[in-house]
Amino acid sequence: MNYKDTLLMPKTDFPMRGNLPNREPIMQEKWEDMNIYEKVQERTKDRPLFILHDGPPYANGDIHMGHALNKILKDFIVRYKSMSGYCAPYVPGWDTHGLPIETALTKNKKVKRKEMSIAEFRKLCEEYAWQQINGQREQFKRLGVRGDWENPYVTLTPAYEAQQIKVFGEMAKKGYIYKGLKPVYWSPSSESALAEAEIEYQDKRSASIFVAFPVKDGKGVLSNDEQIVIWTTTPWTIPANLGISVHPELEYSVVAVNGEKYVIASALVESVAKTIGWEDYTIDRTIKGEKLDRIVAQHPIYDRSSLVMLGEHVTSDGGTGCVHTAPGHGEDDFIIGQKYNLDVLCPVDEKGYMTSEAVGFEGLFYDEANKAITEKLQEAGALLKLDFITHSYPHDWRTKKPTIFRATAQWFASIKDFRDELLAAVKETKWVPAWGETRLYNMVRDRGDWCISRQRAWGVPIPVFYAENGEPIITDETIEHVSALFREHGSNIWFEREAKELLPEGFTHEGSPNGTFTKENDIMDVWFDSGSSHQAVLVERDDLQRPADLYLEGSDQYRGWFNSSLSTSVAVSGKAPYKGVLSHGFALDGQGRKMSKSLGNTVLPSKVMKQLGGDILRLWVASVDYQADVRVSDAILKQVAEVYRKIRNTFRFLLGNVSDFNPNEDKLSLDNLREVDRYMLVKLNNLTKRVKEAYDNYEFAAIYHAVHNFCTIELSSFYLDFAKDVLYIEAKDNQERRAIQTVLYETLLTLVKLVTPILPHTADEVWEHIDYVSEESVQLVDMPEVQQYADAEELEKKWDTFMSLRDDVLKALEVARNEKIIGKSLTASIALYPNQDTRALLDSVNEDLKQLFIVSGFEISGDYQSAPENAQTFDSIKIVISEAKGDTCDRCWIVTPEVGQVPKHPTLCKRCATIVTENY
Repeated sequence: MNYKDTLLMPKTDFPMRGNLPNREPIMQEKWEDMNIYEKVQERTKDRPLFILHDGPPYANGDIHMGHALNKILKDFIVRYKSMSGYCAPYVPGWDTHGLPIETALTKNKKVKRKEMSIAEFRKLCEEYAWQQINGQREQFKRLGVRGDWENPYVTLTPAYEAQQIKVFGEMAKKGYIYKGLKPVYWSPSSESALAEAEIEYQDKRSASIFVAFPVKDGKGVLSNDEQIVIWTTTPWTIPANLGISVHPELEYSVVAVNGEKYVIASALVESVAKTIGWEDYTIDRTIKGEKLDRIVAQHPIYDRSSLVMLGEHVTSDGGTGCVHTAPGHGEDDFIIGQKYNLDVLCPVDEKGYMTSEAVGFEGLFYDEANKAITEKLQEAGALLKLDFITHSYPHDWRTKKPTIFRATAQWFASIKDFRDELLAAVKETKWVPAWGETRLYNMVRDRGDWCISRQRAWGVPIPVFYAENGEPIITDETIEHVSALFREHGSNIWFEREAKELLPEGFTHEGSPNGTFTKENDIMDVWFDSGSSHQAVLVERDDLQRPADLYLEGSDQYRGWFNSSLSTSVAVSGKAPYKGVLSHGFALDGQGRKMSKSLGNTVLPSKVMKQLGGDILRLWVASVDYQADVRVSDAILKQVAEVYRKIRNTFRFLLGNVSDFNPNEDKLSLDNLREVDRYMLVKLNNLTKRVKEAYDNYEFAAIYHAVHNFCTIELSSFYLDFAKDVLYIEAKDNQERRAIQTVLYETLLTLVKLVTPILPHTADEVWEHIDYVSEESVQLVDMPEVQQYADAEELEKKWDTFMSLRDDVLKALEVARNEKIIGKSLTASIALYPNQDTRALLDSVNEDLKQLFIVSGFEISGDYQSAPENAQTFDSIKIVISEAKGDTCDRCWIVTPEVGQVPKHPTLCKRCATIVTENY
């Protein structure tokens, strides 16, 4: 007889190798064929809603690791909520308007923008956007992200645009929308105004100049022989200078040096003198700033005056304490200029070139004008010092080129009018991490009014008409009409029809006696687009609701989507659009550097999935502390793949060893399980509790480590290790074997459910191989319930102590193996010399201790004090390892003198001989 044939070895078709790059697309096709998203929604439709609202990625280019990190995190949460008592629809979205698509068409696609109408160009933009959406959609689905992919929300769709118009109209109705001439961030490279959210700071080298403005009318406070000194890093704004600001409470000094007299803040005299190179100077006298009010200085280049004004924004932190003021090029300058009735002079056009108002410098790009203006100041004898500094300077975050402040007529949303409501809404929101609350609170507190108009073609038009007298028209009637037109035709109709055709039929206005109207040509800031999604998606769709339970985006969205969504939602509904906000960091390379093509350090999701599979990428996301910046590299992914292999092999072992187990017939009750089996159920229950709590708290790394440790420590290193002696050797219906299978089957079901949100492809593959489950996918079941075991605490305490003792035994065996006393552990016999407590523990264990220690011989030979000198010493026990006596059983490999006692089976031990005789 071949005794191998009598062993009940594991049987399963579940492959050891994942082969995920090939197997996952097949699984995803299966999901599509079975309409898994719809089936999940149908199963959970009567449950409370949990809405994770998708922040829309921009529809341009392939997805990167930041996209993958974001979408996978969202998928973890949505999948878990669907399995834990909620109906959790997930509607993905895309942001589609804005400059990048315009640029992609004009530069990459060589579209000749100037040779077509705005409407024609916009249609090309829309076509391009849909191409990008379709490409990104397939890439997101390849990550295993489950959602309503056939019905996403897209900011260019007519229904979305119609709701956005209503948001604008509601804000206008409440008086939050106004048009004003004021300096805003202006991007010459984009030829458009920008909002603060579209600004990023980079280092820039700029000229640093000190300029003297001769006093023209000292008002009896200054003689007319002094000169007021200003400092600036933007010489190109000198042609726009209309004044000088001083602080009313600062003290100013008249400094006499080289036969000249200069006015500077007293606190800055020493630093200015050092910078300019004044060596022998004296203080002629000092004057309080308020006395300098309305003194008139002479512009150093032009034949016009510069008015001295009192401004609270002036500081003595740097410069001269006398601030060059150009109302057309700075917010503080504009405010104080309005107070003193100065003009708003802005001699720079939309492309950044000096206009005819900058006499002598017309046609120069503003940055190039710096040199010409500095030379002119030098020629006039007004330049006291020229230097260069490198400082942090605002740049357009799309083109990466410097911005300027430029006064133009723009549309604004007045944040100050409802700032208190915004701050209250921030306080009412749950923030993870907690510092997110402080970050957004401070941003809202310090934020100026939101410039919402852009001078571009590709975007949602600002729905404003103008009467003949120039009065802007925004009424309930016009808003409703335009919204309805957009819902039916899309926003392109704004550029295809004249103003009269866009107005309600028979519309009249007192400002247009002749019935002539014009329309606004600017479009809305794209942050107004995506920031309106709470209305255009959460309110528009029947399967969603506002406020959402959660917004989850990268930490850059505190100034972006979190902020703009809050502003529009509070303005419209009085409340935040979200109950909670969760943010994550950025994906960096293995050395912690930002990924870039120039460095050649980019890790592409598509490449990872081709090489390792989507579940490996998902497991990496689960492994990292995502609330901070995260690192990813081939080496890191290789480590994650090794953890995946251990989890997969655990599933394979479990599947293989329950192949002949029918839970409906073979499952044992708790009362019929041994202590060690119930101990494993307690440990499994602890895992369930820990994992579910971690899911609830969005702590996915805790799940990663808990599952990995359970597979490698509790299961692989202990329970599954000694269980082989029962599972393979005993007869099929042996009670101990059925007891272990009862635990293994429960472990298999529990474990596959717990990892489903993180490893959906692998979990469904495992599910296909589990017998006696009725659901066609593990995605259609709930998370396992946490059980209440009566003796759990006592049992766990006892067996945790035993596990510690077992670790000591395993260490002793390893030492003996290294010393060549034994080979494999089954060739060993152990003699224990425990202390009193450990002796009591060992006496209380009813299980076969040889089996638990995986040795052939075991005895308690004496107490701790009586151990021989060759014993290995541990805290509570001393251990002697020796070679087991007897022969090796051909079937179970245990070394015992009992081999050969049954003549019919001379190479088997008594146990194996009995099993073979009775069953084969």
